[in-house]
Amino acid sequence: MLEAPIFKRIVIDIDPAVKATDTSDETGIVAVGLGFNDHVYILEDASGVYKPADWCIQAVMLYNKWKADRVVGEVNNGGDLIETVLRTVAKNIPYTGVHATRNKLTRAEPVAALYEQGKAHHVGRFVELEYEQTTWAAKKGDKSPNRIDALVWGVAELLPDMAKKKTNLNALSSIR
Repeated sequence: MLEAPIFKRIVIDIDPAVKATDTSDETGIVAVGLGFNDHVYILEDASGVYKPADWCIQAVMLYNKWKADRVVGEVNNGGDLIETVLRTVAKNIPYTGVHATRNKLTRAEPVAALYEQGKAHHVGRFVELEYEQTTWAAKKGDKSPNRIDALVWGVAELLPDMAKKKTNLNALSSIR
């Protein structure tokens, strides 16, 4: 098992579901760290089917456990819901809302490239996340990859230049 190095930053990432029923999507909740070698390390996957207050509690517990720097949440599904509920659990927690403007596959490509280059590592075994990573085919009708989405938002927060470079490359290729 890979041991966690000393980190530059750690973030907790939430890809929220807004209800908790037998048929609900999971809320993706992942702790991701950036090492001084500029590699990313997945530290914990606490994803599951939760009510909003419960996924906020999970995120705050991870934030405290890993002494994280920030909580990041995708606001496409629920708008201000994450921050509003999060602030009822931990009033002063650092929080950034992110908004998806590209599809899940396009957002995940730069992170997949980090794995291919040996720059993304799991500190432990994350069976459900690894299953999602190795089976999600991005086909219409596929179940949403909430664990992957949370991981992608974390990496984008830790390596913002990577996301900018990818966006710039996409803009250039669409001109041709």
